[in-house]
Amino acid sequence: MSLTPTAGKRAARSATIGAMFLMATSAIGPGFITQTSVFTVRMGAAFAFAILASILVDIAIQLNVWRVLGVSGLRANELGNSILPGLGWFIGGLVFIGGLVFNIGNIGGSALGMNAMLGLDAKIGGAISAAIAIFIFLSKKAGLALDRIVIGLGAIMILLMLYVAVVSSPPVGEALRNTVLPEQVDFLVITTLIGGTVGGYITFAGAHRLIDSGTTGPENIKAITQVSVLGIIVTGIMRTLLFLAILGVVAGGVALSGNNIAADAFQAAAGEIGLRVFGVVLWAAGLTSVIGASYTSITFVTSQKTAPRVRSWLTVAFIAVCAVAYLVLNQAPQTLLIFAGAFNGLILPFGFGAVLWAAWMRRDLLNGYKYPAWLLIIGVVAWLLTLFLGWNSLSGISALWA
Repeated sequence: MSLTPTAGKRAARSATIGAMFLMATSAIGPGFITQTSVFTVRMGAAFAFAILASILVDIAIQLNVWRVLGVSGLRANELGNSILPGLGWFIGGLVFIGGLVFNIGNIGGSALGMNAMLGLDAKIGGAISAAIAIFIFLSKKAGLALDRIVIGLGAIMILLMLYVAVVSSPPVGEALRNTVLPEQVDFLVITTLIGGTVGGYITFAGAHRLIDSGTTGPENIKAITQVSVLGIIVTGIMRTLLFLAILGVVAGGVALSGNNIAADAFQAAAGEIGLRVFGVVLWAAGLTSVIGASYTSITFVTSQKTAPRVRSWLTVAFIAVCAVAYLVLNQAPQTLLIFAGAFNGLILPFGFGAVLWAAWMRRDLLNGYKYPAWLLIIGVVAWLLTLFLGWNSLSGISALWA
């Protein structure tokens, strides 16, 4: 049975909003929450500069990625193969491996959330979260289910982080000052943060979902730009709220240590309610990131011609493998999540480089669309930065396991 024009428009709108929140919730996963907690304790208000750096790089990268992929109607792997046969599959392999590492961390993050929210054992919490994600992709309308759950959980995360950011009373003035005049700059911290928020699969999650919605081509450039900008704004708000929530606790003189620093911070800010709120936020971040990592990783090793049910079953298998790996590894979640961020910082130069090459040299792939020079320039600057940061992360990965 075909959709009516009204129903079709409604489904497309749901998918575009879902793409926006998929981008935001993928970027604000348990990795970012863990990194923000650890680094805020270490650096205090000076971490604001790293937050700003990640947002600026995010703007330069996402505006280019959404526009090139949206206008061309091609996923990043398909675009890569159109530029150089085999390039797309190479990038897809990198993203798939990175997504696998990240997803183990995402399941670990959701397990931490379950523990803080309900007191469940980490392994049981991880298994339950993975089962929920699998159920979503087994549903007959997997795309619609994906959109609705990331929108709903994303909204809940924003409201709860706003609550904790208010009650923790952070030194906003000091944070603003350190945003432009940081007391200290740590390149490994910036590398890890960028890798964890725009690296690997995260860069392409929203754009690939947008392509699935059918909102593609030069005629939809306004909608593509609008959704990408709104997605960046939502992501920036979520990053800032989380940082301020943790900073308020740190600035208040509370000593945070142990295996779950973020949970301790939320509890210090709002007592037992704060701990439960943290559990909901981290679980929501973990679940949406499991969904985003699995969905996007599979889009990189399939094509748009792949039947939806086949793709759903592959996604289910991907989640199951990640869940088993998490249960077997039993790795300390914070170490694993931070490692995943640094690893993804090495992947970004390849995929984003292909996007910029298409914008610069392959107008035919963009259906004749004339690409804005200013957008290409800021994209190249961001790409050069990812090369530098990726090189720096090589020396830092081994240290994270010490």
